Amino acid sequence: MLFSLFFTGRALDLFMFIAQQLRKQNIVEYLLYMWQIEDLIRAFEFDMDKVEKHIIAPYQLADGDKKKLYEWYESLISMMKDENVQEAGHLQLNKNVIIQLNDFHAEMMKSEKDASYNANFYKILPLLNQLRQSQPDSGISDIELCYNFLYGIMTLRLSKKEISPETQKAQADFTKFLALLNKYYQLYVVGELSFEED
Repeated sequence: MLFSLFFTGRALDLFMFIAQQLRKQNIVEYLLYMWQIEDLIRAFEFDMDKVEKHIIAPYQLADGDKKKLYEWYESLISMMKDENVQEAGHLQLNKNVIIQLNDFHAEMMKSEKDASYNANFYKILPLLNQLRQSQPDSGISDIELCYNFLYGIMTLRLSKKEISPETQKAQADFTKFLALLNKYYQLYVVGELSFEED
């Protein structure tokens, strides 16, 4: 998995191109990646000159690709301002992914297509319930809680903070569950999984 990319701090990669690939191959990593992009834009204070200097300029890109990357960041900055998520929160396009995944998760649980999927979810459910109690928004979905937890771990690792063995174990359980979610979601997207009655 590309979680190692985030954890090693190799942040200055070709974000737009990586995001496009992740969107097609691993929806879980795609969303974590996009949350990191939102925070990166905040760190650069929504300043395209800083984005250009620190992200775009260091790479030897064809002029067309450089222009596309510039415009991608510019559009994200514009959307973040329009949606008033400069300080915190997520773009609607990223929220929509959470909604889709949560709906898909509900279908998976109801269908019982794979007993291990349900078992892995029930394994993390007690921790999800603990996390829910600490959230100001009690209406947050289970899938978003999973993402919040993993993104928090990712942030701690990037800050070189110590992570307890219990938290590392929980991270492994969350990652295993979300890997299953991604597996079945990708099958669903390409039409190899259906919830229709046979």
